[in-house]
Amino acid sequence: MGWAYSEKTKQIFMDAVHGKPGTHMGEIEEPDGVGEHGSIACGDALRFSFRVKRHPTDPLRDVITEARYLTFGCTSAIAASEALCSLIEDGGYTPIEALKITNEDIVDYLEGLPAQKIHCSVMGAEALQAAVLDWARRRGVDIESIGLALPESDEDEGRIVCNCLGMSEPYIRRKVEELNLRTIPDITNAIKAGGACQSCHHAPGGLQDILDDIWGPSESEEASSPPVTEGGNADAPLSAFQFMKKVESVIEEEIRPRLRSDGGDIELVDIKDRLVYLKLLGACSGCPGASTTLKLMVEKTLKERIDEQTRVIAV
Repeated sequence: MGWAYSEKTKQIFMDAVHGKPGTHMGEIEEPDGVGEHGSIACGDALRFSFRVKRHPTDPLRDVITEARYLTFGCTSAIAASEALCSLIEDGGYTPIEALKITNEDIVDYLEGLPAQKIHCSVMGAEALQAAVLDWARRRGVDIESIGLALPESDEDEGRIVCNCLGMSEPYIRRKVEELNLRTIPDITNAIKAGGACQSCHHAPGGLQDILDDIWGPSESEEASSPPVTEGGNADAPLSAFQFMKKVESVIEEEIRPRLRSDGGDIELVDIKDRLVYLKLLGACSGCPGASTTLKLMVEKTLKERIDEQTRVIAV
């Protein structure tokens, strides 16, 4: 089965992609605040902008009257961006007040998101913070003087932990604490770190070490352990035939439904040792994020469900 989106999420997505009046996809000309989060290389990116009704004497009393977004991403990324804009416009917030909107508020507005898609709501909250910082600079507002300490991008510079997605230790630590992330799957679902090659999971100074340093002894040994192979013995390798049958099963039961829910599909072309040769079809075949889909979704799923040594090759 595909992603378990709520009916509200699916309707918001469809309204947005069809440009229904009242939706928010687009960009504001000469905005009062602009913020970005994510990157095309990671498969998701959001550019958020807003316009305010300026107060004549006190910029802290500016009110956001219009919010727009440009999103490169999936159903949940677009729906979460729509939710963010609606929450802001409906609330009649000042930029500072808008900061109280959290990723949990966005998820609640959508009546839930699959755990693997929570990062889309986090992306919106991060872009909002960046846009408010931009507004504050333009309006001469000293954020710290009013008791706020929004993270500047420079604060997230530091040792790179997740090389695939270029995520630094300061950023990962901040999000682990802010979002109360307790396991490696929690981190991957929320911010995508560790979702590609997975080499940072248990490397020295990697995700598990960060979790242990923040929360104490690991609470995620079971969640982070490698998948059990045939007969329940983690040390017994799968035969070539067993591996092939498991790949076919995971593709049919988990991966194909996800891709079909977004108009795509996948073909298993060949298997050699632990190399799986796959071809994306339908909407996925011409998607700019096709290679990212293969790495972050397909290969990751096969690694988790079957064998950590699995590698996907695009055909």
